Amino acid sequence: MDDEREASGLRLPLLITGLAGVAGYNAFRYLSARYPGQVIATRRVDNWPLQGEGILGCDAHDGEQLARLFDQYRFRTVLNSEGSCALKSCELDPQMAQRVNVGSVANLLDTIGHSDVRLVHLSVDLVFSGQGDGLHAEEDQTDPVTVYGKTMVEAEQLILTRRPDACILRISLPMGISFNGHAGAIDWIQSRFKKSKPATLYYDEIRSPTYTDCLNLLLEDVLRRDLAGLYHAGGPNHLSLFQIAQVINRVGGYDPDLLNGCLRHEAGPMPPRAGNVTMRSDKLAKALGYEPFTPWPWFEEHVPTDPEWHYGGRSEAYGSPHLLASVLYRNPSRDVAFRK
Repeated sequence: MDDEREASGLRLPLLITGLAGVAGYNAFRYLSARYPGQVIATRRVDNWPLQGEGILGCDAHDGEQLARLFDQYRFRTVLNSEGSCALKSCELDPQMAQRVNVGSVANLLDTIGHSDVRLVHLSVDLVFSGQGDGLHAEEDQTDPVTVYGKTMVEAEQLILTRRPDACILRISLPMGISFNGHAGAIDWIQSRFKKSKPATLYYDEIRSPTYTDCLNLLLEDVLRRDLAGLYHAGGPNHLSLFQIAQVINRVGGYDPDLLNGCLRHEAGPMPPRAGNVTMRSDKLAKALGYEPFTPWPWFEEHVPTDPEWHYGGRSEAYGSPHLLASVLYRNPSRDVAFRK
């Protein structure tokens, strides 16, 4: 273990906050397997179904709880993925959003103080409104349309001001499993189709999805480097939410009539929806010296070409939950793309 720790450059033990999210959950599964007994993850105290070795209940917005955790484990590295991304809940309860998304960051910074703890923080593409043509760069002005996005901007500013040595990664949609089977983008959409229930997604909300296989490797690399500042970490394929649902519907072999599409304004004002929030991630690739993300989906034949695309390619030999799990939850190219 000591040899592996030295070779990796990752200072242990490692704390991962925000285990209930797709990014944090998949990072914990990957990193705890890589460094057994050296990775602790936190979930909110009331989220008792989320249990397992190395998983502890701790409300990050409770400074005393967090301080006790640091006193006990003496963390040397932190991956902060804490936050409430439930758009409607944040709109209806902005005080909760402030407490969870900003207060938790302030408490973490207070707890770390002036120590040399390595901090990597995950933010999101929804700090932008997406009213333009997308392809946002790091220097673009943030203009979120949701309470969630506004609190994420505030958290970013806290870290940039108080810990300029920290690294902030703005991610988009991490494509991987969630702990409860319907917290992530794939899980929620697939859960609707599995139950023969319709799913309505937006034609004009466009994101930069990434495989969690890629994101896990990126996070491990950034955690062990001294990379500082703000970086975009989005995938090279830019897809609307409707297109993402098309992929899941067709690759999973589900009834195409269950998928509906609409424009954002047709869905009503609550919660507000962003538009084209795609990101350029060339700054990150240049800093790393390699491209961290392969396209999601990996196979070009799985990329929608028109609004009726999910009706095509149907046969008994094509399209199944097993195929979906092997090419959408998992990156089929990961062993090749990241071999060094």
